[in-house]
Amino acid sequence: MVRDPGDMSSGQGSGEWEGRERNAGPAPLRRAVGVLEDHPPPGPFRPAFWRSPLRGPWLTAVFALVLLVGITVVFLTGLVSYAAYNPDLPGNDTKPDKGLLGFYLFAWPTRPVWLYRLNQGVHVTLGLVLIPVLLGKLWSVLPKLFTWPPLRSPAQALERVSLLLLVGGALFTFVTGVLNTQYWYVFPGSFYTLHFYGAWVFMAAFALHVGLKFGRMRQALRSRRLRDELRTDTAATVPEPPDPDGLVSPAPDRPSMSRRGALGLVGAGALTMLAVTVGQSIGGPLRKTALLAPRGQDPGPGPNGFQVNKTAAAAGVEPQQTGDGWRLELSGGAGARSLSREDLLGMPQHTAHLPIACVEGWSTANQAWTGVRLRDLAGLAGVPEASSVFVESLEEGGAFGQARLRGNQVADGDSLLALRVNGADLSLDHGYPARVIVPANPGVHNTKWVTRMTFQA
Repeated sequence: MVRDPGDMSSGQGSGEWEGRERNAGPAPLRRAVGVLEDHPPPGPFRPAFWRSPLRGPWLTAVFALVLLVGITVVFLTGLVSYAAYNPDLPGNDTKPDKGLLGFYLFAWPTRPVWLYRLNQGVHVTLGLVLIPVLLGKLWSVLPKLFTWPPLRSPAQALERVSLLLLVGGALFTFVTGVLNTQYWYVFPGSFYTLHFYGAWVFMAAFALHVGLKFGRMRQALRSRRLRDELRTDTAATVPEPPDPDGLVSPAPDRPSMSRRGALGLVGAGALTMLAVTVGQSIGGPLRKTALLAPRGQDPGPGPNGFQVNKTAAAAGVEPQQTGDGWRLELSGGAGARSLSREDLLGMPQHTAHLPIACVEGWSTANQAWTGVRLRDLAGLAGVPEASSVFVESLEEGGAFGQARLRGNQVADGDSLLALRVNGADLSLDHGYPARVIVPANPGVHNTKWVTRMTFQA
């Protein structure tokens, strides 16, 4: 429990509140707390240090409500994104020790074809849009991080540990997510593992915090009307009444901004993040405004002129590997088969209009892919009703040079081993001589430079 800052600065306030704090815990602890309260260190540990007249339960509650809705959506879309990788299939899981955290996994569907594009676009775009709101919320509760004394009772110690996990988890999860969208892998380990477990720690602390503070948030939101605050200018802005959480300054300065201005500033920041991000998922003319997209640049003209996740050079695939000597090794119930690109072109061809969507949030518009249906290749391999297919690439040394697709993905009529796109042969960067393209599939599982496919019954 946190004491009213008015008590600490002027000795005035609720004696009942002060009595509860000083009487909490064993006698030695109560005496130590009393000494610490009477001799707080200088600077931010003194409540009077914080002078903004804007801080208070209402402003904090507004930010909290936005984060409550937004973070819940981001977390759920993150879980769905993980399920889209079919991590329960051998060879796909980047977090093999997930244990009970994978309780919800399900067979990822292939319809609608834009499902993963929508999910990951919302996950990344909304996550970036919430950054200004998160910073506003942290600013509004900053005095809480300097509460003195730091430990008044075991209950308060538990609350501060939960706050540490909440703030630390939020910063860790958002920062790693932003770095991933920029392909800047500076963390000590796999992004997927760190982000996955970091998100679960953060959400556990978030759920605990919501459970403890939801009643106060609702009470604070009812204490003022948003319409009235939006009509109040700087000159008419006054501090909120003192609150038991110590958010209201005991020595407020004259306002230099209204609460309307604070909300407008945070809102403008959120809209700016939306404007420089959303184009990477929507595409069209807005793609040029996607300044935060690592693949937002113009990929060039022509049938192959759309975004590339990893070039052939970056993947270590040389042109000579994809020349006349290239073969597709096909295996399953009928034994091994070796097919040239000419053999594949001689099989029945099918065209599907599908996008590519990547975990970093960017996606392409629908492209016209032409090639051999995966289910036709499964039949050729002697497994007409395959439960899965393991796809291997010429790319070596990476976890994404291979992927296992589920039976429903193999069976879909638009799932292809693509040989051409938009009426032209695939470029080397887009996976020549052959690549997988599957509806609603994460981009990294649409394996490029395919060299081997193993179907299983």
